[in-house]
Amino acid sequence: MATVSSFEGLPYPSKSELRQFAELFMPLFSASTAEAKREAIAALSQNPNVPSAVAFFIASQPISLSAPFLVSSKALDDETLIAIARTQGAAHARTIVRREDLSPTVVDALVGLRHSRHATGSTHDHLQTSTSPAALTESETRAEREEKLRRQLRTMARQMHRPAGDTLGVRRLTEVQEALLVRFARERDASRFAATLSDSLSASHWLSERILLDISGRQLATTLVGIGMDTDDAIFILECFYPHMRQLVGDISRAESMLESLETAECEERIESWRRADRYTTSSGSDADERHEQPTPAHKLVVRR
Repeated sequence: MATVSSFEGLPYPSKSELRQFAELFMPLFSASTAEAKREAIAALSQNPNVPSAVAFFIASQPISLSAPFLVSSKALDDETLIAIARTQGAAHARTIVRREDLSPTVVDALVGLRHSRHATGSTHDHLQTSTSPAALTESETRAEREEKLRRQLRTMARQMHRPAGDTLGVRRLTEVQEALLVRFARERDASRFAATLSDSLSASHWLSERILLDISGRQLATTLVGIGMDTDDAIFILECFYPHMRQLVGDISRAESMLESLETAECEERIESWRRADRYTTSSGSDADERHEQPTPAHKLVVRR
């Protein structure tokens, strides 16, 4: 698009030039081909001077077009990122998680999102898509593909025949929360990981910290299975926080071996018992604080002679 090329040639565009570009860009973009749209977005992703209206317009496009802009653009401020995550759905929010410069404000907003895990399709559709030949990289060997499929099937099996009264599992862990947990594990950011985990469990920060402090990794493994975390992601998280779990037991790591030994229903029951204890502890602590902060009755302040 000639309009984009002309705008790129302006190192310090004036207010009138920014306004003119915004007025021209949107109708031209809408009338362009899909390929032209992708090229325009790729170019503008590297330009920090994109007008806010244009930035919001691009970020609101389907994720197949807007992804590069959401990941890279410096023209998206915190307010815009939060608005996009809240209004455009889980796919946009997951893409925003991939930004390198997320502020605490945006992270807190992402943690609180409640997008459905299944908004983009069923587990069966996801399995077909993720294992199709077009989605596989050339570097993957046949053994790696078989191992990946085996793990995905195991994850699906864990999610089938769930109890009717189930309140946890995959429905509790959103796509955005899952992406944030993986991101913070990769960064070894235990504090933010714990905050996201406590939100996923609808529990206190104290409970998630206690789970992480179990150096065997079993409590975290139990939690990840119980909230429906993808097996590959769960292995990655365990190995990030507990390096000893990278050691091989036969032909698999200790992390994978531990996950295979856990039953989903038992993990969910264990999480429920932790949450009940957490609610009791938190409630008792609050009551104690209220009693401690309650002012002394006036009659007890009277000095009797």
